[in-house]
Amino acid sequence: MNEKVNDLAKELYKQKSLLVMGRGYNFATCLEGALKIKELTYMHSEGILAGELKHGPLALVDKAMPVLMVITRDKVYQKCVNALQQVKSRHGEPILILNKDDVETQAMGKSYISVPHTIDCLQVKKSRCRLSS
Repeated sequence: MNEKVNDLAKELYKQKSLLVMGRGYNFATCLEGALKIKELTYMHSEGILAGELKHGPLALVDKAMPVLMVITRDKVYQKCVNALQQVKSRHGEPILILNKDDVETQAMGKSYISVPHTIDCLQVKKSRCRLSS
């Protein structure tokens, strides 16, 4: 995947801004990702809660604005798909970070990066995680 990620980075680095969107536990990932993009590239990047698009950020989306969306198969998956459809209706061409072998979601984006599926709560403090058998 190094070559694919490198190609995406070269394309995005030409831009002035980048919106990083996600929902649920992935929102924290988006905030951290946007911060790292700022620190490494000195490029404007903003982590956005995908559920709040209609409260302002959606006005920024068009064909020229690069969008990175984290859409994994979790409890807020369908809501993330709704946000993706809103971005696409504004002629956005999002790059998706999605679960491995999620062919359905792959077809919805400009390009994608696959990550392994994991349990949502592994992304937060252990004390908040409850696993059921």
